[in-house]
Amino acid sequence: MGKRPISDVVAEDDAIVKPEFSRKKSKKDKSEKSRKTATTDATEIDAHAHPEEANGKSVEHSEDDEKLSKAERKAAKMARKEAKEAKKAADGTGNAELSAAAAEQDEDTVKAAKKAARKAEKKKLKDLANGEASESAAAVSRVEPIATSQEPVVESGEYQENNELAQLPQSDIDAFLTKNVMTIDDPKPAARKLRPITNFKYLPIEESQRAPFAKFSAPTPIQAATWPFLLSGRDMVGVAETGSGKTLAFGVPCVRFISSLPKDKRRGIKAVIVSPTRELAVQIYDQLVVLATPAGLQVVCVYGGVPKDPQVAACRKAHIVVATPGRLNDLIGEGTADLSKAEYVVLDEADRMLDKGFEEAIRQIISQTPKKRQTLMFTATWPPSVRELASTFMNSPVKITIGDNVSGELRANVRIKQLVEVVDPRAKEQRLLQLLKQYQSGKNKDDRILVFCLYKKEAMRIENFIRMKGFRVGGIHGDLSQEKRSASLAAFKEGQVPLLVATDVAARGLDIPAVKLVINVTFPLTAEDYVHRIGRTGRAGKEGLAITLFTEHDKGLSGSLINVLKAANQPVPDDLMKFGTTVKKKGHDAYGAFYKDVDSMKQATKITFD
Repeated sequence: MGKRPISDVVAEDDAIVKPEFSRKKSKKDKSEKSRKTATTDATEIDAHAHPEEANGKSVEHSEDDEKLSKAERKAAKMARKEAKEAKKAADGTGNAELSAAAAEQDEDTVKAAKKAARKAEKKKLKDLANGEASESAAAVSRVEPIATSQEPVVESGEYQENNELAQLPQSDIDAFLTKNVMTIDDPKPAARKLRPITNFKYLPIEESQRAPFAKFSAPTPIQAATWPFLLSGRDMVGVAETGSGKTLAFGVPCVRFISSLPKDKRRGIKAVIVSPTRELAVQIYDQLVVLATPAGLQVVCVYGGVPKDPQVAACRKAHIVVATPGRLNDLIGEGTADLSKAEYVVLDEADRMLDKGFEEAIRQIISQTPKKRQTLMFTATWPPSVRELASTFMNSPVKITIGDNVSGELRANVRIKQLVEVVDPRAKEQRLLQLLKQYQSGKNKDDRILVFCLYKKEAMRIENFIRMKGFRVGGIHGDLSQEKRSASLAAFKEGQVPLLVATDVAARGLDIPAVKLVINVTFPLTAEDYVHRIGRTGRAGKEGLAITLFTEHDKGLSGSLINVLKAANQPVPDDLMKFGTTVKKKGHDAYGAFYKDVDSMKQATKITFD
């Protein structure tokens, strides 16, 4: 086979060289693409922060690319030139061996050019990568940090409104709000208002936690209005009458909040509920146990008058603590109750706790809880002291008022029929005996009747007087031990003893089922206590009856009592009107009668000047 002309060899070399450089350039493009992808974020940040530098950098990269393409073109041009010279020399001599040698020399030259070009490209890419990395770090360091919110509580946003509830016509929701006279004051603007949960089936809880609702047909107004906000993580102030179902209103979101936490974060006390009296604390505890047990949560009740050791042991395992202020602060001071993880705080009967002088104790308890918490306050009235407490410890709370009492003034339950009898002070015991015979005879002999007295000694005397007349009766007042108080209350609740004589210690918050009648043997010291006394009947939507024996010794409170009766559309006897309708203004502890009642929860109006 004869040797091919050198022109054919040169033509093949040209055909080989050009595609090779084209392929190499393609590899470079891919490398460039991956490098640019890896540094896109830093480049974009730097471009926004420093556009001049970003433009300069892009110009520098294009110049490097141009230098690299020049090197490639130079190597190819030199290879073709040497091949051309070898061809010319071969043609001049006609020596075939020289032609072959020239072709070999040309091939070596092309290989050397390729190697040099690859080496130059690698070096350039390495230098660029190092430069980009340092510039990326500098660009990131130049980005300003995002400001974080300093608010103690942030909305959880976990509450999802039931689809069926969301599809209800707005007219149905408006009718429900109007019927139950609900007022919702939300300081935070919202794109869409939360609808009240008008049916238990709309409540987003596990089926195992629905057992307590079986005996109720529908949520109470305070429950329906508060649940959407509490399940959304909001702070809240609830103003509602006694016996309105407030325990389940805050109990359901409490259990759901703790249950939603990861198991490793459920350890320790996660919620604390503070109440003014031992009896109310025990009552809340009983209802929370029913809710918390299916969820695997432990509840402890902490109050004074009993040994501390069992309570201390229970606190170590508890997730929810229900307590009176005094005993809880004792355990905190001893280091046996840790509230540093209690992110759900409830103040029940807040106005009563402030009236009893627990304000400092409440402040000490709240100071032990984390700043990021959900704080709830339930109250029957809305005095300045409660408003100040709410503005101090709560973050943009939703205020929900049930009834037409938006101002939070003292009002009695309209379902309770109030009868006031003006009697001689010496005739009270005989009139009491007549009432007991009238309302506890025949088929009504087992009806529960709650008899209120003002002082402990008076309560003991009335209890003994009733027992001597052949009635089954129990007593509850401050001189009794906690064990005896609990036993008397339990016997009355279970119906073993249909009569219970009590002081104002039983006036607040106690949920005693089926109390048919409340008798006030002695009028209390304030109209507020009167409202809470008669609130032990007519609970959970039922009708109630209250009979009050009023004497001339109580005439200083006649004006306040008349106002309560009129506000509830109850009859005012003429004998009571004779004592006068003057109501003494309640002064401030520090500023007296000149104190101006200002709602500290309202936001100030911004005034702008031209």
